[in-house]
Amino acid sequence: MLGNVLKKVALVLLVVVVYQNWGKIERVFNPAQMVSPQTRAQANVVLYATDWCGYCKQTKRFLDSKGIPFKEFDIEKDADARQAYEALGGRGIPLIDVNGTLIRGFDPDEILAALK
Repeated sequence: MLGNVLKKVALVLLVVVVYQNWGKIERVFNPAQMVSPQTRAQANVVLYATDWCGYCKQTKRFLDSKGIPFKEFDIEKDADARQAYEALGGRGIPLIDVNGTLIRGFDPDEILAALK
C-alpha cells in the first residue's frame, strides 16, 4: 500500500515539474517555432510578475518556448522592481517591456510583433 502511495506522489511531482518547464521541453522537441538567432540577440525583454500569477507563468513558458531571453522581476519580493513597475504605469500583471514596448497581460502576438 505504501508503494502505491509513493508511486502516486512521484507521478504528481513529475506532472508538476513537466508543467512548470513546458516551454523548455517544447523547445527541445519543436525548435522550428523559435525566434531567429538575430532577433533573440537583439531582444531586450523584461517581465514584471508574481509567483502566483497564471498569466505570468504562461508568459514565461511562451518566452522559453520561443528561445527568447528575458529578465524577470517579482514585484512582490523586490522593492526596486515594484518601483520600476509603478514607474511604467503598473496596473496589472504581467507587464512586459519588449524593446521599449509595454505589453499589459499575456499576448503572444504582441510580444512577437514588438520583437520585430
